[in-house]
Amino acid sequence: MSDPHVDMLYRWPTAARFDRRVPKEKFYRHGTVTAAVRDKFVADVQRITWAYKLAESTVNLAGNTTVPEIQIFEIDAKSNDVTESVLTAIDRAIPFPIIFEINRGSGETQVTRMVAAHKQLTSGAPKIGNYYSTGWQPARTERRPLPASITLPALYTALLDPLTPVDARPGEDVSEVAARLHTVRKLEREIAALERKLGAERQFNRKVQLRRALKTKQAELTVLVER
Repeated sequence: MSDPHVDMLYRWPTAARFDRRVPKEKFYRHGTVTAAVRDKFVADVQRITWAYKLAESTVNLAGNTTVPEIQIFEIDAKSNDVTESVLTAIDRAIPFPIIFEINRGSGETQVTRMVAAHKQLTSGAPKIGNYYSTGWQPARTERRPLPASITLPALYTALLDPLTPVDARPGEDVSEVAARLHTVRKLEREIAALERKLGAERQFNRKVQLRRALKTKQAELTVLVER
């Protein structure tokens, strides 16, 4: 399994630099942003920058309908962090997969974390999975080169792979990884519920049944998270 708090940042290609500031108000007007989420934008966000555009024209990798481009958004936090509801509102407003870099502090004390969710584009609203993040790290840390990839969908899968608690399997695309993550989360909840029941159960026969069910679920989880 990948470490969901691995410390790393990518070195985005200079040719893909977009560097456009995006007013927060643009996201207020999109869809059904609630007053509570609008308040989070005001409280959490100092600045939003559309920093890089990874596309065939900038990185010479072909996209498709599921990953036509990959956008990199930098968000400067007003204080400690930016809540997921803000990230979700941005993700829903932009019709491309997004990798976020959140910055807090300034100068020598500035730290950054990279965060993203598996985002599946559909004919309607995009399907956005759980958000996964690196740990906070010095903004001036040495950045890694982009993973070697021959298409944008493959690059997107590779970019997200270190963030998520399951490793992408050879040939697996982002929708397949997202589906497996969804099942992993479901199994983890079921296992936790069975463990609680087992701890509270006093009847021997029922304990045996619960242990058997628990072992089955644990075995299913092992198969899903192994490479």
